[in-house]
Amino acid sequence: MAMSPGQAATVDAAFRSPNYRAITAKADMAPVTMTGKDLTIEALLRVAQDGAPVALSAEARERSADAYGLLLQGAAEGVTIYWFNRGTGDQRETSIFSGDPTTAENDAIVRQRQAAFFTEPAVTYGPEVDSEELVRAIMAIRVNSMSYEAASPSLTQMLIDLLNRRITPVINSRGTVGEGDLSIMHEIGMVMVGKGEAYYQGKRMSGADALRRAGLKPLVPLGADDSALISTNAVAIARTALLVATVRAMLDWADISTAMAMLGMNSSVTPLSTPVQSARPYLWLNWDAARVLAMLRGSYLLDADPNRIIQDPESLRASPQRIGSAWQAWARLRDTVLLAMNSSDHNPAVRVGARPTDSWELSTPEMLRFHVKGGPLSHGKSGYILSNANWDPYPMANDIEALTLALGNAGVVFNQRIDRFKSPFFTAVRPQDILDTDAQRRHLTVGDYLASDLAIELNGLLMPVTPQGQAIASGVEDLQAATRQKLDRAEKAVDLTGRLIALDLMTSASWLDVRRAQQRGRSFGPVVEAVRRALRTDAQGGEMGVPALDTGEKINAFIEANPASRFLTEATMPPTPQ
Repeated sequence: MAMSPGQAATVDAAFRSPNYRAITAKADMAPVTMTGKDLTIEALLRVAQDGAPVALSAEARERSADAYGLLLQGAAEGVTIYWFNRGTGDQRETSIFSGDPTTAENDAIVRQRQAAFFTEPAVTYGPEVDSEELVRAIMAIRVNSMSYEAASPSLTQMLIDLLNRRITPVINSRGTVGEGDLSIMHEIGMVMVGKGEAYYQGKRMSGADALRRAGLKPLVPLGADDSALISTNAVAIARTALLVATVRAMLDWADISTAMAMLGMNSSVTPLSTPVQSARPYLWLNWDAARVLAMLRGSYLLDADPNRIIQDPESLRASPQRIGSAWQAWARLRDTVLLAMNSSDHNPAVRVGARPTDSWELSTPEMLRFHVKGGPLSHGKSGYILSNANWDPYPMANDIEALTLALGNAGVVFNQRIDRFKSPFFTAVRPQDILDTDAQRRHLTVGDYLASDLAIELNGLLMPVTPQGQAIASGVEDLQAATRQKLDRAEKAVDLTGRLIALDLMTSASWLDVRRAQQRGRSFGPVVEAVRRALRTDAQGGEMGVPALDTGEKINAFIEANPASRFLTEATMPPTPQ
């Protein structure tokens, strides 16, 4: 018996590819309703990570159905329509059929072409995408944005059914030039018609078996369903949305790590203060400084200390500048990807209701060639069908690289301040003069080789990907955004930065022991004290002095598994800028 949508599945490991990461679906989750306008990253994660079912709002269904009707009506009126009654790419001037697409002769041509496309193998290359979460995010984003396209109602419903029955197509990671994810989206289309391979409730099988076990009949593609499904950057958008979620969680920990490092260094808090920050009113930098300062509230750093050095190394003083700038790059990418998730990147643009009087160019003879007057196939609705370049994924592709650069410039902070802790010139004390045992002292002197190694690798990612101009499709498609390669670098940069933060936390937590041994009763403030206890209990097994690499890996796993919100309450933190 097929499992109900959202019901947790018992996954047979024998049916998985070696690296496949199936989700753990949660039971009885409320559906996420797609409107095409207001899908959030949080809602996307409920679908992608937790297996929440999806629904399409009545308005979105009607918008998509109207676009499909306009497509049919436009062809019947003799409007030239790219990727429907004309070919695609270098075949853009090739006539596929003329006149009403619903006549017996034209309908047979359309159905034959659609069936041939959906059943032919996609031209992609491995490695396979090993994350069910990512593939579900891709499909969820396409459900949302495809509501603007001329998809047949059956195509739309099949994409929803794949998500809700937890049929996850096997897709490869290569085959896109970042200027539309055509070939990779094609692999999703193959499963819709019973071809290719898929995971059903976590078990790998043929696409045909997955549909059969889910109680679904193979799709019969109609109209321009090939275009409606694959003419999109949904793969890149999904990867970016998941990246944005990961980076937010990581930057939360970066701020906690900064607060802990300042406490370990017995730092001056003057760089964080309101008068200093107001002198240079960058929103995200000021916010980050206020956030770290709030984490230090109630700590010994706000008590007078005649032995406190007036000025710390820049890797501590300039943390709000570097990490705040990473937050700013994150916010820009967040806003960019939210817009991409909730708009159309399709070619051609099918705009129901657009009128010649809406803007001056629409009433010119050239533009009127693409005006659909309206008729029975569109239920009397009119509009325009226009060739375009909306699938060029900018500014998102630029903002992805900007985030990578910002992370690199923040990552050097963690590497450098780990090293600064080795110098009494900055710490003003030597651990061997404070701590009792060799095991405790040893924990403070290892890990710098690893931090340097990670920092060198991170720095190697900071050269932007060279803009590409390969004249493919006879020169019709002569730009490539290389979004996949940009995301590869960004995702690697996030992983390396997170590991540097883990090592920074390890070092700082060790120095908290020094500061408390130096003066009993010192307060670290409620936030850092809670983190310190959790790190000892969950990440370090209750003992300091275990080998640094092992501890670094444990702390990295700890921060990946524990959102910083566990320790940061809205009541004590400044509100996040919008």
